[in-house]
Amino acid sequence: MRTSPVRLALALALGLWRCLPPAARAADPAAPPGHRVVVVVFDGMRPDFVSEETTPNLWRLASEGVFFAHHHPVYLSATEVNGTAIATGAYPSRSTIIANVDFRPRIDPQLPVAIEAPANIRRGDEVSGGRYIAAPTVAEILRGRGMRTVVAGSKQVALLHDRALRANAPGVSPVLYEGAALPQEAEAPMAGLLGGFPPIAEDQDKVARDAWTTGALLGTLWGESVPPYTLLWLAEPDFSQHATGPGSEQSLRAIRSSDDNLGRVLAELDRRGLRATTDVFVVSDHGFSTVAWKVDVAAELSTAGFQTGRVALGGLKPGAVVVVGNGGSSLLYVGGHDPEVCRRLAAYLQVQDWAGVVFSREPLEGTFPLSEAHIDSLEAPDLVLSLRWSHARSQTGAPGLQTSDMAPRAKKAGNHASLSRYDMHNTLVAAGPDLRRGIVDTLPSGNTDIAPTVMWILGLGDEAARMDGRVLGEALAVAAPPLRSYEARRLEAHRDTAGGTWRQYLEVSEVNGVRYLDEGNGEFAPRGK
Repeated sequence: MRTSPVRLALALALGLWRCLPPAARAADPAAPPGHRVVVVVFDGMRPDFVSEETTPNLWRLASEGVFFAHHHPVYLSATEVNGTAIATGAYPSRSTIIANVDFRPRIDPQLPVAIEAPANIRRGDEVSGGRYIAAPTVAEILRGRGMRTVVAGSKQVALLHDRALRANAPGVSPVLYEGAALPQEAEAPMAGLLGGFPPIAEDQDKVARDAWTTGALLGTLWGESVPPYTLLWLAEPDFSQHATGPGSEQSLRAIRSSDDNLGRVLAELDRRGLRATTDVFVVSDHGFSTVAWKVDVAAELSTAGFQTGRVALGGLKPGAVVVVGNGGSSLLYVGGHDPEVCRRLAAYLQVQDWAGVVFSREPLEGTFPLSEAHIDSLEAPDLVLSLRWSHARSQTGAPGLQTSDMAPRAKKAGNHASLSRYDMHNTLVAAGPDLRRGIVDTLPSGNTDIAPTVMWILGLGDEAARMDGRVLGEALAVAAPPLRSYEARRLEAHRDTAGGTWRQYLEVSEVNGVRYLDEGNGEFAPRGK
């Protein structure tokens, strides 16, 4: 790990926020005509890897605009959850997307479903009357206002930003997701220009896929004009960090490749003479940790006497438990919401050395309610477990070790989705005509704030007001909603047993009533030790 001003900024985030001058106190946005927004996602990018050497384009962009030193994903700190938060500005409880993999009996009564899979998205909309994602996305809102959009991603998460089928027509807003497109006719020009969508390389990275997707955006999807809103989702460094861990040589190369693709986007805006009228946001969906300990939560519960599995063959029976692993967190669904089984499950988890924070649908001693993390959706599990983590360093020198729910022989070296501070702090840089220049924003911010800020910049303050996130007014050079409040709190819960005491905590920040989770962990202390 290289020392970087970014790391210093993270350390000072809570103490320096009062140094920022307040934003102009205006009631309405006033975006100049012709301004546009481009959002580029570096999947899994940790802020402490932003450096002049590794990410020269991102570093330069931060020096020209705003570096957000205290930025957060929503929990679960996972891709589909935060892809949806970036798209909607909504908490998971309102969007209904609370995990990458979830148990949705209306979609599949037996097997957990991958949230981003196109077939599951289509089926989810069928059974919910079109409300698979229960909040409108930026692309949907803008298209409804008659504005053209472009969404391009080398992963299927891009489909969550704009999933509606559409006809091939002049001025259509295209969506590119993992080599496929809406409308399907948009695929032919990309294949003609770039060839087929690349397979995953032998050295296990998605660098070629990211380069192809960036080329498709610049070469065909932007066509003769850059629309008011563009989203480009890059798969790296997430894929490489899963394979080899944060800070590895492969992961650093993957970060450089994403930075190179950012450079291509900026160069194309320069070539078209559009940099002066384009706001560019570079964000990551979550942070990352190194896997130091593995636990098979389903196997552990089964050994402890619970009727537990990873699937529910024949449907979830009363009192049975389905465990859905999401890396640093596990979702536990109890058949019939049996209160006694839920109580015993929580009590069991609270004495395990791999447990971090336990959330529960119904009140249980020593747990937090699901609502504290905004994961209390209609189809939420009975219990959610964030696994134990530590500040210790990996062999590459990257701080942040994690316990991960996966089979003992699984090969992932890095993971996320927990309440680790290293999962719950991610990257945001923004620069352009509507942003202040050369500042470090030390106020807490989050992925839920991207959508309302984009709406505000594009002159749609009424849409921004409907979102759970806030307009990042302190970072804007234009009139913006005022800063009204800031508060940092520590929440604690405990449960005493004959053998000792379980204690867990959450560190929470709030700005203008918008909640950001900084970290959470827990520990069982045996009596007499």
